[in-house]
Amino acid sequence: MKIKYQLNQLKEISLKVTQNFNKKIVLISGEMGAGKTTLIKEILIGLNVIDNISSPTFSIINEYKTKNKDVIYHMDLYRINKIEELEEIGFFEYLESGNLCFVEWGEIIENMIGEDYNKFNLIENGDLRILEKLK
Repeated sequence: MKIKYQLNQLKEISLKVTQNFNKKIVLISGEMGAGKTTLIKEILIGLNVIDNISSPTFSIINEYKTKNKDVIYHMDLYRINKIEELEEIGFFEYLESGNLCFVEWGEIIENMIGEDYNKFNLIENGDLRILEKLK
């Protein structure tokens, strides 16, 4: 899957992304400012999250509940310097919870989580975004 889109198409694109992941762990990679958090927020809205959705850049992990009482985690690893920091906060237990987990900047854990994840890369190209499913 490779999609080019403009920000006004975000709702439609988020639905396509949801249809194209089949794992509970979803890594979203891309440069700073490419729109990873914005895309994930739209996906979470489409998944019926009832909580206020915000960026986990400083909190590292945000937990959301859906209308069906499911739990979804949104993680941002940008500020993580060492894997030990993740171990201290129980990060890997979240991944093993069986709940849906969206991870921004997940490349730093990719070789530690086996094969059970999907990965998308987001590129900013002027007014366009290019989203590609890599795994």
